[in-house]
Amino acid sequence: MTFEVKILGSNSASFAFSRHHTSQLVNSNQNLFLVDCGEATQIQLLRYQVRYSRINHIFISHLHGDHYLGLIGLIFTYQLQGRTDELHIYGPKGLDEIITTQLKYSDSRLNYSLQYHEISNGNQLLFENEDLKITTLTMDHRIPCFGFVFEEKLRKYKLNRDILPQHFTKEQLMDLKDGKDVIDSDGKIWLYSDLTTPPNAPRKYVYCSDTRFSNSIIENVIGANLIYHEATFLNEMQARAETTFHSTAQEAGRFASIHNAKQLLIGHFSSRYFDTQPFLVEAKLEFENTVLAVEGHTIEVLPIQPIKVKEKHVEVINR
Repeated sequence: MTFEVKILGSNSASFAFSRHHTSQLVNSNQNLFLVDCGEATQIQLLRYQVRYSRINHIFISHLHGDHYLGLIGLIFTYQLQGRTDELHIYGPKGLDEIITTQLKYSDSRLNYSLQYHEISNGNQLLFENEDLKITTLTMDHRIPCFGFVFEEKLRKYKLNRDILPQHFTKEQLMDLKDGKDVIDSDGKIWLYSDLTTPPNAPRKYVYCSDTRFSNSIIENVIGANLIYHEATFLNEMQARAETTFHSTAQEAGRFASIHNAKQLLIGHFSSRYFDTQPFLVEAKLEFENTVLAVEGHTIEVLPIQPIKVKEKHVEVINR
């Protein structure tokens, strides 16, 4: 099953060095979820050939402009393109008022249903389907700010068709897939462990938006296959990071280490830095399996190391 993250924007408050404001696209089994929507997100979706009409759920971490100012433009684009599918937007208190005000004073009426879901606390269930559930994390930032946990559900056992008896009923096959032994019409017991293979372990992607570093352990982050953590500053600016409620690259690495993550992705780089390689060097002091958020890259959420990166349609790469 597809589970991957495409980087659309990797910079912090200002555009710089061809880096754009924060935005990511999470693909879970061909369901597309947009995470944050900074300015130019539409441009990036077009640049990297994303079929953004398939995005039905948008998650906004907080109300600093570099994380949501592209949202209203995308809403209007959907209107102009004749969208009819529902659009679900998840965000902190106030985002609904911002959207409503924009629509009111532009005298705009959407021809699709826009459903707003307010995020009010951490560990809040926002979305769930047969493959995935999405919950919140509380970040330590100047204003209410949330992260998101994308967690796969445990899948059923896989039938081994090569050795599977042909006389099993549909109900018996379902029992095997649920990890149950079955008894056939002759009274013979068939062990599910002989006729199936175990499902892959569920994967987890954790998106940590703007936040100060904390040594506190967050229970539903432990063991994540991939963590994205902001890394606005290098270690030389640690005091600045603390006062502005941000993190350094080394702190991001420490966060991944104490949560026993398998992979770490860092981004939200300050515009004071042209070269992002020093961020990678500093993060690896704490957590070796780290990569940079590079716009256009798609990172698969894998249960094993190393991180697999696809570089299709990349136009800007900071090395």
